[in-house]
Amino acid sequence: MPRRPRTPRFAAAALAAALIAVFAPTAAPAWAAAAPADYCAGRCLDVLPPGENGNATLAEILLNRVFGSRPAHTDDQLGPYAALAGGYGGLTDGQLRNFFNDASFGVPADQVASTARPRADVAIVRDKATGVPHITGTTRYGTEFGAGYAAAQDRLWVMDLFRHVGRGQLSGFAGGAAANRQLEQSFWQAAPYTEDELQRQIDAIADQGDRARQALTDAGAYLDGINQYIREAYGGRYFPGEYDLTGHIDAITNAGSIEPFKLTDLVALAAVVGALFGSGGGGELASAQVKLAAEARYGKDAGDRVWASLREADDPEAVQTLHAGQRFPYALPPNDPQGTAMPDPGSVVPERMVYDATGSAQQSATKAAGLLPGNLLTAKHGMSNALLVSGSRTDDGHPVAVFGPQTGYFAPQLLMLEELQGPGISARGAAFAGLSFYVQLGRGQDYAWSATSAGQDITDTYAVPLCTTDGSAVTLAADHYLSRGACVPLERLERKDSWKPTTADSTAAGSYTLVMYRTDYGLVTARGTVGGKPVAFTSLRSTYRHEADSIIGFQMLNDPGAVHDPASFQQAAQNINYTFNWFYADSAHIAYYNSGNNPVRAPGVDPGLPVLAQPAYEWRDFDPAANTARYTPAAEHPQSVDQDYYISWNNKQASGYAAAGFGNGSVHRGNLLDDRVRALLAGGGKVSRVSLTQAMEGAALADLRAEDVLPELLRVIRSAPVTDPALNTAVQKLENWRAAGSLRRETSPGSHTYADADAIRTLDAWWPLLADAVFRPGLGDGLYGALTGALQINESPSGGQTGATSGSVSANESIPHKGSAFQYGWWSYLDKDLRGVLGDPVAGPLARPYCGGGDLAACRTALLDSLKKAAAQSAAQVYPADADCSAGDQWCADTIIQRPLGGVTDAKTTWQNRPTYQQVVQFPAHR
Repeated sequence: MPRRPRTPRFAAAALAAALIAVFAPTAAPAWAAAAPADYCAGRCLDVLPPGENGNATLAEILLNRVFGSRPAHTDDQLGPYAALAGGYGGLTDGQLRNFFNDASFGVPADQVASTARPRADVAIVRDKATGVPHITGTTRYGTEFGAGYAAAQDRLWVMDLFRHVGRGQLSGFAGGAAANRQLEQSFWQAAPYTEDELQRQIDAIADQGDRARQALTDAGAYLDGINQYIREAYGGRYFPGEYDLTGHIDAITNAGSIEPFKLTDLVALAAVVGALFGSGGGGELASAQVKLAAEARYGKDAGDRVWASLREADDPEAVQTLHAGQRFPYALPPNDPQGTAMPDPGSVVPERMVYDATGSAQQSATKAAGLLPGNLLTAKHGMSNALLVSGSRTDDGHPVAVFGPQTGYFAPQLLMLEELQGPGISARGAAFAGLSFYVQLGRGQDYAWSATSAGQDITDTYAVPLCTTDGSAVTLAADHYLSRGACVPLERLERKDSWKPTTADSTAAGSYTLVMYRTDYGLVTARGTVGGKPVAFTSLRSTYRHEADSIIGFQMLNDPGAVHDPASFQQAAQNINYTFNWFYADSAHIAYYNSGNNPVRAPGVDPGLPVLAQPAYEWRDFDPAANTARYTPAAEHPQSVDQDYYISWNNKQASGYAAAGFGNGSVHRGNLLDDRVRALLAGGGKVSRVSLTQAMEGAALADLRAEDVLPELLRVIRSAPVTDPALNTAVQKLENWRAAGSLRRETSPGSHTYADADAIRTLDAWWPLLADAVFRPGLGDGLYGALTGALQINESPSGGQTGATSGSVSANESIPHKGSAFQYGWWSYLDKDLRGVLGDPVAGPLARPYCGGGDLAACRTALLDSLKKAAAQSAAQVYPADADCSAGDQWCADTIIQRPLGGVTDAKTTWQNRPTYQQVVQFPAHR
């Protein structure tokens, strides 16, 4: 069976020879599939670092570690992707392909690198440039079989990792490192299921009509392709070497196995994607803690006004995707809240999850780092951006789009590129590993689509009364709860995990049991009291038990017969139940639709606070057995066709569409895109692929704080002369940086030194000190700490400079070297407060002045005192050493690292705040 050329697998005794062997590439067959209709005419581009190939044998991993050699196509998209940071300024249309791939359909005959035919009805052609699989089937089964086969070729190890993550079983599969345990615990908390429950979700899809049944047939063919590759790779000993390093297969005897994939694995994988990128809400307890602290500080009425102003549920100054006056009311705070269940102060206790810990499970830290960040799910992060301009405002009259998902950086990447061509399927783009039977973000024959995480509120917190059946006193330890008048037992869901040391993870043997309790009102996350009575606080997500329901929408996006204009695109997006902002472009139109199962709440319920678990306050038409409810109709979701332009960077969708959490106010990273597109259009300007790419990249290098908050800081400081020479020098450097564009970029490509490095270091050090100096005196310690539990102070490129925390509930955590930055922080609070002090008009102001109590001179003193402390910090203090960078290395601290999920590693690249997978498209024609 033809396959991707692989280095042979050697027994341990032959590894030394393998390390010095020269492996010649296999000659490529001269075969090319006929390309289908492609209306993009070479004007569709994409990129997905580090590279398409995500599989390496044990020998290849060892060669990489010893000599730095690597399998083909593991990092060939990383260089072009990284180079845009230094090359975007003088970009021309002809240079775009220096930084992006040609995303045309098909492969020219002279560009075919290899052809595999795992079945007679499908061919997998890989191109020379990037090794992307172009899968063409003469039958639908063959097409999907080929998709599964290619996915296993490129991402088998990653797929296996994440089907275990989705089940809360990472430690037993990949090792007991503390980060692995933290990650599996967070996913088990978000989406615990029995195997029967995973299967029931599949069975439910089968009852949803012909498209749903076809989707399950497609998924079955996809699995057949995966499993055929597993059999061939195991028999031929060219499977990923990580199976050897983690002890699943013996490198010498080949004893061991790779478990076949099944349909329930796809549901587990979908649960991971949904939890990471497609949910929203659930922060009601943290919001309640802020409200209680505000009331304790200022009194009930004044405290509630402070809480509401910090909440910024519908801030009039927030940048919006829909800016033409549209209004889509959803989840707004009511004037007269009903059914709110405020916890008694100090009563909330997080629910215990870990039981029966043995061995290393009793240790909170381990030498082994783990394969993924332990806080991958729990650390707040935003994903993806999009810029689209209508054809009426472009250079050639056709719309331009630059968009893509911001999914982090891993090696191999969580996404993979592919082209699928077969009966009823015609698309090229990116898909999550293990779910690539359809392209999830990409292009069709004459249209392209993408998404950003929307995060609207589809998750509520209920206060469920605890009870007993024997007449004993009710305590927080009770194992029964009240559901519609009946005292019923909490349902116990458990996962037993155990691990032992391996070559990849030296963590000593250990085991534990993960336990989640479930009620009719969701999963128990904490316990406490409300009005002195014990309750369980639960999390109820509308997409729980419905992880795979979006399959129909993705199928439609891949079907040229289903999507052909904005209306049909929006119809497809309506079939996706996760919270995403969907964008569309063809040769004549751009369009937008916000998807998600938005529950219809009872009148008077405040979605931003915990709710009493009583029938009067349930979601309308709520069925706890199926976790279904009445959802807002499609017409009430934010949507638009042919607005002059759209931008999205996880910002507010539209007026009236309430933010699910804190921090969506006057300064948001979406402003970085909006301001640049507005500038392009000013004075009747016309936009091109080049100029829109430049706008995206300019925003990708911008420091949001410097661009949108520093001007007010400097105005306050310069309201009187700065007499301290050293402090004045620091201020001048900040002014010079602001005048130069507030960018975090190298002096020249590859210099590994920032221009304006001193100013950048000063602002990085200043930000947490600034937040403390401005807000703590007015908020007081209690409210200040509670607010950090709802919204982190900072999200810098390095992941550092987080400032004060509030114990285990602090939101001030981040992931270093992740690229994405400036999504969550106190930028809006500083902006509104400083403008108030300066006497500027502020729509939706904070309820009270904070900086200097509203006095300009006192505010200026607070700013200068905190700035002086920041300027005195050394680079080593601001950028402490980590596993990848020495102390004081500013550029390195910011760098993007493709976090290794396997044995092959990649070089650091300069910081950019941009999508991981990105398209640049402009269709000149349509069917």
